[in-house]
Amino acid sequence: MNNIKKKVKEKIKVYSDEKYLEGYIKTEFLTDDGKADIILNVNDRDELFDSKTRGNQLELCDDIYDYIDEKTSMLNNDVELDLDIMGIKLDNNDKERVKHLLNEHYAIELYKKQRKYKKCKKSILRLFIFGIIFLLAYTFIALHPNFDLFIEIFGFLFSFTLWQAFELLFFDLRDIKREREAITQKLIMNIYFEE
Repeated sequence: MNNIKKKVKEKIKVYSDEKYLEGYIKTEFLTDDGKADIILNVNDRDELFDSKTRGNQLELCDDIYDYIDEKTSMLNNDVELDLDIMGIKLDNNDKERVKHLLNEHYAIELYKKQRKYKKCKKSILRLFIFGIIFLLAYTFIALHPNFDLFIEIFGFLFSFTLWQAFELLFFDLRDIKREREAITQKLIMNIYFEE
């Protein structure tokens, strides 16, 4: 049992090292010009387009988005992306359709993330305002000994609302910003087709 724990600790040490990850990213993705090259190999048109959709409602398979998201999850958000779709011959209409669908998908994702960002900022502002109001009420009550019963309540309320505001500000808002940058990175990626 101790031998297994030792091996696990060694693997964690090796694979969590930043140098290992940087080396992996360099060999797997990065090109000489500093861009990240993502290669998507497609054998036929049905692997690219969702078979349940047709005509103007033609959509890309969800696996395509999952693949792109998985490959880009290890990259910094400031790396320019090149998506190379290989192995299938597409006419110009299909190529434009693929570009449009990818852009549309990530534009919608960015819109949703932006709404979440704005909602988070509004929540932070509301919590700060209520926190300050409760702090002022707490201070007023602390100066008047007749309201001892309410001092605990307003003390809890102001500390709780300010704590929640700071938690949203330093954790949630920061995470939303990173996710928004990652989506934007994919929205502006270059798309190439090679047979």
